[in-house]
Amino acid sequence: MGALQQVLVVDDGHRAIDRSLAADLAGLGYASVTASIEAADDVLAVIARPAAILFQLSGRASPEIAALAARLREQMRAGGIPVIDIDDAGFRPGAPVDLKSRIGPYVLNEPEL
Repeated sequence: MGALQQVLVVDDGHRAIDRSLAADLAGLGYASVTASIEAADDVLAVIARPAAILFQLSGRASPEIAALAARLREQMRAGGIPVIDIDDAGFRPGAPVDLKSRIGPYVLNEPEL
């Protein structure tokens, strides 16, 4: 049995108690690490190369956070790591299936060990 594909979830620190993206990812068979946008570079330095990066930023993002996010998006795309934006409108029925369809095409290969 192979290792789970790892996904990095980057947020701006606003996390809903009643909704866990990490739990949804686990249910879909992905391992995840959640980090604030400010800590993303430090986390990326110590984890294995993620199969994808999910941005879960609220509409309240400050200009500083938006600038950090733009830099990280560009860096990840340049490195060939898919970047997927998850809106903060809240999950709706069928959202985990939609999430799998959005991540799935990017993580077809076994992780590099």
